[in-house]
Amino acid sequence: MGVTITGPRGLPISGNLLAFRKNPLQFIREAVAEHGEVVHFRFGPKRHVYLLTNPDQIKEVLVTKQDHFKKGKGLQIAKAVVGDGILTSEGKKHLRQRRLMQPAFHRERIAGYGQVMVRHAVELMDDWKMGEVRDIHNDMMKVTLAIITETMFGKSIKEGADKIGHAIDVGLKYVANKAASFIDIPLSVPTRSNRQFLESNETLDEAIYSLIESRRKNPEAQQDDLLGMLLAARDEDDGQGMTDEQVRDEVMTIFVAGHETTANTMSWVFYLLATHPHVEQKLHEELATVLEGRLPTVEDLPKLTYTSLIVSETLRLYPAAWTINREVVEEVKIGEHTYQPGETLMMSQFVMHRLERYYDKPDEFIPERFASDLLKRNPAYAYFPFGGGPRVCIGNNFALMEAALLLATIAQRYRLRLAEPGQVVEPEPLVTLRPKNGLPMRLEKRD
Repeated sequence: MGVTITGPRGLPISGNLLAFRKNPLQFIREAVAEHGEVVHFRFGPKRHVYLLTNPDQIKEVLVTKQDHFKKGKGLQIAKAVVGDGILTSEGKKHLRQRRLMQPAFHRERIAGYGQVMVRHAVELMDDWKMGEVRDIHNDMMKVTLAIITETMFGKSIKEGADKIGHAIDVGLKYVANKAASFIDIPLSVPTRSNRQFLESNETLDEAIYSLIESRRKNPEAQQDDLLGMLLAARDEDDGQGMTDEQVRDEVMTIFVAGHETTANTMSWVFYLLATHPHVEQKLHEELATVLEGRLPTVEDLPKLTYTSLIVSETLRLYPAAWTINREVVEEVKIGEHTYQPGETLMMSQFVMHRLERYYDKPDEFIPERFASDLLKRNPAYAYFPFGGGPRVCIGNNFALMEAALLLATIAQRYRLRLAEPGQVVEPEPLVTLRPKNGLPMRLEKRD
């Protein structure tokens, strides 16, 4: 068995599950501080989870020995929302789908989306009024949903956007709750949450299938968006394209993963700027120097270095995905320990990004830390906001570009202040890490 692994004491039947569910982020950080590099949890009577905090071991799980694992329970459950797309599929199917989709995310292609991102940021601010208090998280969800629909489908779906946003929200909450429960209630049982979840899925299916259908009927329309590329993609081995169902699953995956994550990142960016005025001041100076009052473009991004340091540091403190889980499918040795089929290995970006051994003053917001050779000095898996290995997030360049352009566009015109002085904003660890109860902020127009 190798070395003995310890962990926090649990209750007789539920083990550590209740303590974990009460405050997952605090629970896992305290467990690591007390028990070291590998921590054992028991969730329910039989589910054994091991939290790894050694970057080399994380690399073994995600890269060198990935064939010994399948996606963890949360992503297996997520199939109910996003189907068998690039996020949830395994093995050969995953490789094939990723190969078909990769061209849609090449740097040159996504550079063409920059104008769309900036235009939607400007349109968002058209509704803003000096001095009003708004839920900025809600605004960020709106703007990133508008961007993902236009870049993906070549048109905006303003009429149904709120409905779609709500349906995605219901789906993500359902997945998070089900993943953290050891009582598995099948979807066929008409509980309130099952009913709400099925209704939200129907809303999403209707929206996406109707877009696919209208494009199939009218193939000459808008070829260079994501949907056009998915429909035109052919497997190099057999020449086959994707079925409507496969396209739906990939569209749904990008839809869910591609707007919720960046919306959360932007919300945390504005929260951190509001609580760190000296960082905000440096940002404003850079925007004034580089942009001289005009709207940003993709070509400006290499010069907006401090803007991108802010995004990198925000992703360190509040990574959109706060944990990655893998379930063992065949016995595997990682580090000094051998794990058995059915056991789960947990790797938490939230924990890794706040370890003192890799980051000086780990809980403080210091964008300048990324200006040094920090990422070269640290092991690869001490910072991995977009995951890692062959399953690293396919949209990471899209997300970084979107965050930098949204920040540059909005911060030129507005300062965002916390609605109440001293207001505490807590992260809510669902599938992604979002601000709990939204983010009410007061708008201050810049001169």
